[in-house]
Amino acid sequence: MPNRSKAPKIKTITDINMPDIEVLHLDNGIPVYVVAMGTQEVLKVEVIFQGGRPYERKKLASRGSSSLLKEGTQHYNSAELAEKLDYYGSSLATPYHTDTASLSLLSLNKHFSKVLPLLGEVIKTPSFPEDELQAFIQRSVQHLQVDLSKNDVVAYRQITEMFFGPDHPYGYNSTAETYNQLHRDDLVEHHERLFTSDNCVVIISGKVTKEVLEQLNACLGHGIRPGKIITPILDVQEAPPQRQLIVKPDSLQSAIRIGFRTFNRHHPDYFDLSILNLVLGGYFGSRLMTNIREEKGYTYNIYSTLDAMQFDGCFYIGTEVGNEFVQDTLTQIYLEMDRLQQELVDEDELEMMRNYILGNYLTMIDGPFNVAELVRLLVTENLPFTELRTSVERTLAVTPESIMETARKYLLREKMSEVIVGKGAVEA
Repeated sequence: MPNRSKAPKIKTITDINMPDIEVLHLDNGIPVYVVAMGTQEVLKVEVIFQGGRPYERKKLASRGSSSLLKEGTQHYNSAELAEKLDYYGSSLATPYHTDTASLSLLSLNKHFSKVLPLLGEVIKTPSFPEDELQAFIQRSVQHLQVDLSKNDVVAYRQITEMFFGPDHPYGYNSTAETYNQLHRDDLVEHHERLFTSDNCVVIISGKVTKEVLEQLNACLGHGIRPGKIITPILDVQEAPPQRQLIVKPDSLQSAIRIGFRTFNRHHPDYFDLSILNLVLGGYFGSRLMTNIREEKGYTYNIYSTLDAMQFDGCFYIGTEVGNEFVQDTLTQIYLEMDRLQQELVDEDELEMMRNYILGNYLTMIDGPFNVAELVRLLVTENLPFTELRTSVERTLAVTPESIMETARKYLLREKMSEVIVGKGAVEA
């Protein structure tokens, strides 16, 4: 019997191996990444197209086309599609991503052959019904009105526009006008140009068998039109750091966003900046959380994030605080930035952060669907499958000196844009 009076030994993680991923090709050339893992008779298929914002010819065409894919096809309307999927205990989602358009089918193995053709039809022959488009526009405008009453949403919209510009795919903000300017032809054009076999990858995970792969090829290996691989040219208008105060006199709290434009995951400084982000505000044990939440009690949540897209990125700090705490919160945020430039992180803090990162890496390979998410990241960001091992090695090699060097390079107040939204903006 185990002795439960003694805690188990803590084992240091020194190596994490990426599971073997088989890469096949359908008859039409679409690459398929096979994550054959798990014992449950369940499958997940994700079909990914390079069809997000950077590829638009009309603002919001990517969101509109993704949202309406399930709202009708050549043979089914939206209710009939939903009823068939429900009957077989399956789900079909069209999650929206900034850079990609995706469809995700979850099914039991025994019903896979019944629901896979529905996925194929949604991809190949969506009808984009006019009445569904008008309903989508109406819902979106209503949701937008609600969102614009939230200080944190307004602050995020404003600071990302500062980073990239009001007309950049990563910087433009949706408005009632841009939604109302969407037409069915815009969605059809977006779909016909980008939902092609040459612009597509498939990731299948779970209890994958030879029969399942044959069914996948029969359905998706034919009938998806060929097309051109499109590389967008994104023009970022460089702008100096800006500071904007948006006064909302009736607000009980003020939203704060502070940050700067960065880069994608291929930049040589991306990993070092991601480590610095974690130390500053990237997890519950971070500097900002300890100071401003735990010690000062100014907020329930404060964080920093390093947001990497395919072609660019940004870093920002976000929180909402009582109006009377705006000034000191700003002071404390910049104080923590200064500390990271002037003082070395101690070994205990570094070890806690390192264990947090390595634990997250382990989670990434825990089960077939988590592995599929990791594969999705690597494939869509054009990263090698050795990236996980490389990241583990670099995490183990992080030093207090390397963190300080990155802080001195990037956490400079003169580089930061600021947005404050709320009553506290009056005094900020």
